[in-house]
Amino acid sequence: MGEEEEDSTHIVPESPLIPRFGMGIELIGKQNKEWDWDASKTIEELKKQVWLGGPLVVVSLLQYSLQMISVMFIGHLGELSLSSASMAISFAEVTGFSFLLGMGSALETFCGQAYGARQHNMLGVHMQRAMLVLLLMGIPIAFIWAFTGYVFTLCGQDLEISTQAGIFARWLIPSIFPYGLLQCQLGFLQTQNNVKPLIISTVFTTLFHVLVCWTLVFIIGLGHKGAALSIAISYWANVLILAIYINFSPACQETWTGFSKEGAKDLVSFLSVAIPSALMVCLEGWSYEFLILMSGFLPNPKLEASVMAISLDTSALIFRIPIGFGSTVSTRVSNELGAGKPHAARLAVKVVIFLAVTEGFLVSLISIAVRDKWGYFYTNEEEVVKFMASIMPLLAVSNFMDGIQAVLSGIAIGCGWQKLGAFVNLGAYYLIGLPSAIILTFVFHFGVKGLWMGIMIGSGLQAILFLAITMYTDWVHQAGKARDRVCASYIPVT
Repeated sequence: MGEEEEDSTHIVPESPLIPRFGMGIELIGKQNKEWDWDASKTIEELKKQVWLGGPLVVVSLLQYSLQMISVMFIGHLGELSLSSASMAISFAEVTGFSFLLGMGSALETFCGQAYGARQHNMLGVHMQRAMLVLLLMGIPIAFIWAFTGYVFTLCGQDLEISTQAGIFARWLIPSIFPYGLLQCQLGFLQTQNNVKPLIISTVFTTLFHVLVCWTLVFIIGLGHKGAALSIAISYWANVLILAIYINFSPACQETWTGFSKEGAKDLVSFLSVAIPSALMVCLEGWSYEFLILMSGFLPNPKLEASVMAISLDTSALIFRIPIGFGSTVSTRVSNELGAGKPHAARLAVKVVIFLAVTEGFLVSLISIAVRDKWGYFYTNEEEVVKFMASIMPLLAVSNFMDGIQAVLSGIAIGCGWQKLGAFVNLGAYYLIGLPSAIILTFVFHFGVKGLWMGIMIGSGLQAILFLAITMYTDWVHQAGKARDRVCASYIPVT
């Protein structure tokens, strides 16, 4: 069908005052049959997702590696430095990083749909709004981090560990603001399917971080304080590289036209999506942190907590893969809905679910195959390694379900369902998952396995609910909502 052709399969906006975005909206009819199964369209969509998803998975893994690299350097400073830094990073993740990550993901809705609707100038405006909001949110987060040591002391933690954790958290404060800006830049470029600069900047930043961390920790002698400061320096380096690219690259000529007063307006509409986005991410992340707390109340807390820490670290590392696919599908769905192509969005959903199931199945098989050896990457204690081997099958199932729900969450973000997603996560994890974990662990005495079985119930329910919502979605209606969202925020180019 040609671009200029008008027939019953397209909606033309009734008012000439409302700009016509993309090609209009495809209606249910003969096109519905065309999109049920078309091998060429499916292969084309698969190629798009692989070329977009591959780099995003690498970026996700490398970004996660910055904190891991710092912890590895700290591990050579002694047990006190390692335990205090691990506690501080965990606290920072719960109270700051995950919240900023969630708020920044709102750009995947706004920028993705605006780009699909060919309103390229709005991507820069949305990014400015996100930057302003996330920088302001960094202020209360910095205040909380400044009192990390006191919080740990009030919670009954060891005084020496709490004090050192507080020092580490204070030196981590400068990383809040570049981290927030970085999430805005990632969303801005990702939704344009422009991932090469993300790969280049992230690879450079990771290598740079190793050098900076080594210099600050061992050469200058700042110890674990230097490891914390190195994270901030590396984030700022990444932000600077992407800022230079966005300002001077021809690829961003239409989407970034410089700072404007429009970027400080209509912040409420951004917050209406950003806050549910943050809750959606945080509610899930916080539930896993509760597992660590509960493992400390088990009969053999030293062993159980060690296994839980290794399990969570393993899951977090593996989870970066489906997170990349989730970002991919949020971009594809938001782009197609913004362009008024609901059937293309539905096809993108089908393809990414296939990819998630395939990836999850392969990773689960690998996890089970290496279960007897995996623990040696973390410790030489035979007791811990054997216990970890017994946990790995449960972990494999948990990672499989987490992978499915990660891409389903990406679909929700692409559609703008963050409020619904927050309620789903609240019910799945806090009404079902965590209570199940408590009962299985402390009533039926399954130990760490009970904690994982409980959280698996929660993540499984979350995946089922998201899948049901996705299966019964009226994609034509979603395209209409996307057009309304783009129209509501549209600012004509002057």
